[in-house]
Amino acid sequence: MKKKEIYKKYKEKINLITKFNKSYFEKSTPIVSDIEYDELKKEIINLEKEYNFLKSKKSPAETVGYKPSKNFKKALHKTPMLSLANAFSKDDLINFEKKITNFLSKKNDYKIFYSAEPKIDGISASLTYKKGNLIRGLSRGDGKEGEDITGNLNTIEDIPKTIPSRDFPEEIDIRGEVFIQNSDFEKLKDKFANPRNAASGSLRQKNPEDTKKIPLKFIAYTFGFEKGLKVDNQFDYLNKLGEWGFKTNPLNKLISGVKNLITNYVDIEKKRANLDFDIDGIVYKINDFALQKRLGNVANAPRWAIAHKFSSNKAVSEIKDIEIQIGRTGALTPVAKIKPINIGGVLVSNATLHNEDEIKRKDIRIGDTVTVERAGDVIPHILSVDFKKRKKNVQRFVFPEKCPSCGSKTIKEFNSITRKKDAVRRCSSEGYFCEKISVEKLKHFVSKEAFNIDGFGKKIVENFWKLKLIKFPQDIFKLDYNKIQKLEGWGELSVENLKYSINEKKKISLEKLIYALGIRHIGLENAKLLSKYFTSFQNFKNLSVTNKYNDLLNIDGIGETQVNSIKNFFSVPKNFEVLIELEKLLTIKKPIFEKKNGLLKDKFFLVTGKLYNLSRAEVKSLIEENSGTTVSSVTKKLNYLITGEKPTKRKVESAKALKIKIINQDEFLKMLNKTS
Repeated sequence: MKKKEIYKKYKEKINLITKFNKSYFEKSTPIVSDIEYDELKKEIINLEKEYNFLKSKKSPAETVGYKPSKNFKKALHKTPMLSLANAFSKDDLINFEKKITNFLSKKNDYKIFYSAEPKIDGISASLTYKKGNLIRGLSRGDGKEGEDITGNLNTIEDIPKTIPSRDFPEEIDIRGEVFIQNSDFEKLKDKFANPRNAASGSLRQKNPEDTKKIPLKFIAYTFGFEKGLKVDNQFDYLNKLGEWGFKTNPLNKLISGVKNLITNYVDIEKKRANLDFDIDGIVYKINDFALQKRLGNVANAPRWAIAHKFSSNKAVSEIKDIEIQIGRTGALTPVAKIKPINIGGVLVSNATLHNEDEIKRKDIRIGDTVTVERAGDVIPHILSVDFKKRKKNVQRFVFPEKCPSCGSKTIKEFNSITRKKDAVRRCSSEGYFCEKISVEKLKHFVSKEAFNIDGFGKKIVENFWKLKLIKFPQDIFKLDYNKIQKLEGWGELSVENLKYSINEKKKISLEKLIYALGIRHIGLENAKLLSKYFTSFQNFKNLSVTNKYNDLLNIDGIGETQVNSIKNFFSVPKNFEVLIELEKLLTIKKPIFEKKNGLLKDKFFLVTGKLYNLSRAEVKSLIEENSGTTVSSVTKKLNYLITGEKPTKRKVESAKALKIKIINQDEFLKMLNKTS
């Protein structure tokens, strides 16, 4: 598969998971099932492992949760609230344990003890105690910064307000899950979709007195920042939580060996339906705190813990229709409209069909009786068709060969390496010739990460398009406000507010403008790289004249996929006209170059040979933590070659020829003021 196809596939998945995160964490209204979300997350991480040129700050390997709500004050977590990697099978657990032993340079027979803790499907919270007093409570937020919901958390009886125990730490962040018992939810099910939504909605009440009316519970399971904690393992810590007055999960166990983990998993899954609270898996944590500290974290998740997920819920329904939605990049996405069914307390009426190939593979037709799968969310997926119940004369669903919006031919791009066509069918029109694509491009242009025009949302874009007030991005900055003021729902004040918001955004950074253009495969991170390369909008615009597209391949992080997309963008005259018009209307700021200040800043490292009691993964982690960079081969930009036992001769000889400094493990650690 070419880089272009790979990155296109990756970017689409990143955009999709970002959309899912916003709905789940910010709005408390999930739009896909847990199993679909986990599958998408796994697909993205696997792509990143296979292709090292794939990288995004929105990757599930880099992010936790979603940015905090504007309705509450924000506060930083002293220690980030991390996410967890997922396991779905015995093989996943075997690989997890193998990675741990490899990282620690231990033999395969090394015995690891795990604290196995059933994962409650609720809302994470962090409680800060000083000298035994609860002083603040935060939501997870984006993992680094949370919402200050102290007042609401104070209404929960399970949360101790003061802890008189002499052995309680001087300061500690107690972390756990806020949830609602299934028996209590029965009284609230008319107001909320499921117990998790009820817990989330209750914690986001502006008035704590409203939160107090909801029977929220709290189970503690870990800690963040601590000062004076006198236990050295997770299971003893859980016991201490009980002594201090916190409730913990009664199903927690200390277990060694993957075989025993699986046995416990099967036992708890059998009990799952009879529990009075929802659990969606079991979290396995290395019991020894010293080992946890040594293992550390990778991006947004600890190396020493993993969540073993349970299977999702299913139900049977009937497909009433299949609708085709058209996205900004021209992708045609099928959505099944199904006969409304109740799954786990949620009324479901839509199901994603992913793409044309998925419909063909499962032979999904309008009128079919299907099994629908979900796990606590709103938009599930169709698992299978009950062919025995298929009615006579039901026709195969034929994907449109012409765009439902503009009539252009729909195409599936051919991959010259795999010798297969892409799974996604797209509208072949370019620029702003397709109405649906144009509207989606305009929505993207005003979105938060682009121009972020306050009060100019998706519905306004659609309305202004229908009224022919806007057609191209530059039209946003040339609106006829007199016409708008005469529209229903608009008054003098609201028009003035819109005008002010638009004028405020006429000054924009080059990176955000490039991103706002909606060039396929160019996300915000790539836009940043391009802005620093071009340094000015004039240089970017002149690319259409110089035709030096191949020079962009020299930018670290930009590949053939992105270069071809930029080339295609400039090949459409209308796109260039848009750039000329925007340049007349906007003040485009030059990029700001930022530098990190770690001990290894701007230094490139390569490791060869086996190191003593230090794995490659641990070395890479140390380098990146100190603002350094690891590379995979000896080149002129390499600063240090770290050698261990039995180094590769070719790498050593190449380093000597290029006069690159060769150091051993001890010399490397001295650079970090560490000893081996």
